[in-house]
Amino acid sequence: MVYKVGYQGHHGTFSEIAALQYFAGQEIEQKGGRNFTEILTDVENGNLDYAVIPVENTTTGIIARSYDLFRKFNIHAVGEINIPIREDLIVIPGTSPDEIREVYSHPEALSQCAGFFAANPQLKQIPFQDTARSVEYVRDCGDRSKAALGSWRAAEFYGMESLYRQVQDTDTNMTRFLVVTAKPETVPGADKTSIMIILRHQPGALYNALGILAKSGINVLKLESRPIPGRVFEYMFYIDFTGNTEDRQIREVLRELKMRSEDMKIFGCYRHAEAQF
Repeated sequence: MVYKVGYQGHHGTFSEIAALQYFAGQEIEQKGGRNFTEILTDVENGNLDYAVIPVENTTTGIIARSYDLFRKFNIHAVGEINIPIREDLIVIPGTSPDEIREVYSHPEALSQCAGFFAANPQLKQIPFQDTARSVEYVRDCGDRSKAALGSWRAAEFYGMESLYRQVQDTDTNMTRFLVVTAKPETVPGADKTSIMIILRHQPGALYNALGILAKSGINVLKLESRPIPGRVFEYMFYIDFTGNTEDRQIREVLRELKMRSEDMKIFGCYRHAEAQF
């Protein structure tokens, strides 16, 4: 069976790398989307079987717009993969360092290379649609004063040159991606659950919710707060924890959390991914 798999951007993005690695050994039809909304709409409507969406980076933290969109779509996380982010400074072949004046890339990529820009203050940072598009743009301009931050795959695909390799701030720079689909499914060996919860606005609400997990011996892997639209200085919480939603204990915990909350959505249950270095 051929799966239709979507991701943001075009050939050479880290999202494409994540999709190819996650579905390695399976036949897929790739589709690059302009933005997360377009991709998730295609998943919800059945135009895509799966999408691979970045949700967190070890340098810059949560990718909030991804999580916030998960609330709005009828989709389910069924997989996870961690991809090392190695940002190369990519140029037209033959370009010398002193010719470069501008560097194009996705805002996340630019922020992950803050140390490089601090050491090279003459370089102007210019946000662009995505890492691969920025490499394509520099190639099409044919202007040696322009460079891009992107992956080795983008440099190779567009016939460009990596002038400097791995200019990101840390060698442990890594992005976590979730694989989502419109069909609820639990893969064999699933051991991690992601939820969104809106608690009643009263003292001890978060403490009591976390206590439900603690008394059941469930390990909380991630806790993030995000503003609730339309409610001033009130917050929802994204929680990742160990466990499978098919287990009786986890079902009971989710039932109790739902009773104590104004709203709760299970984003998905999947097998955790190991870190890659």
